[in-house]
Amino acid sequence: MPVIGVLESGSATSTTSLSAEFHAGLKESGFVEGRNVTIEYRRAEAQYDRLPAFAAELVGRRVAVIVASGATVSPLAAQAATKIIPIVFLMGTDPVQTGLVASLSRPGGNMTGVTVFGSEILSKQLEILRELVPKARAIAMLVNPNNPTHLGGKARWQIFADAIGVPIESVSASTESEFESAIASLAEKQVEAINVVPDTLFGSYRDSLIAVLARHAMPAMFPFREATVAGALISYGSNYASALRLVGIYVGRILKGEKPADLPVLLPTKFDLVINLKTAKALGLTVPITLLAQATEVIE
Repeated sequence: MPVIGVLESGSATSTTSLSAEFHAGLKESGFVEGRNVTIEYRRAEAQYDRLPAFAAELVGRRVAVIVASGATVSPLAAQAATKIIPIVFLMGTDPVQTGLVASLSRPGGNMTGVTVFGSEILSKQLEILRELVPKARAIAMLVNPNNPTHLGGKARWQIFADAIGVPIESVSASTESEFESAIASLAEKQVEAINVVPDTLFGSYRDSLIAVLARHAMPAMFPFREATVAGALISYGSNYASALRLVGIYVGRILKGEKPADLPVLLPTKFDLVINLKTAKALGLTVPITLLAQATEVIE
């Protein structure tokens, strides 16, 4: 029975964790866990330095394919561990820019997968946040300094600041315990809204982050629908259910003999704009009718 090795940067409850949608995609390709395939999980719980050892364990186990999901550090760790075992990633950055594949249409090597974020999505998130909080004097980006794709500081966001017409600050948190101080520091910078950049840490400790934001009455944009359902103000991003299903389908196709080099990297085609009116009311915000009309889901 073939073994699928799963290398996750987060926890079992993270948004990017391989849930029922992944198994549905796997089943579409003819594979069911426990019947004709086995799955072994290695989860870093947002402690990225554990990923290289976990990747080496899966390689030593001689798994048939590795699924690397969550922050970009997960597929990077898998790539460093093997150039032979097929790898299917689910990630939030450009896999060409990060050196994982040669091109989206022809990945080459032993990697392919699904990428669910991009500069276009980030631009849209900031535009929506600006429309929702039109009087904001500045907007902050919440980043994790332990995530290499988040590095760059304030200068990195200047192009987006120019586009929306307000300054963009950068504020960081590398552990759950740093959420409070990070959000509390925004008042000094005259920041009146914040965009949560996709990261396993923020997804794994989503409820804690939402609670801190509520205490400081800070409007925030999240990349995941699940955050808004849990009480966040608003979210815009790729539909993770459909992305996870595509990962499952790709894994099944590889188990049947197809090669990652021949499977193009897939981009999102379905996006969710979710608004929590209860949270908006608590923050004293009036959601524009134009945003409500665009929403795929409104929580009252």
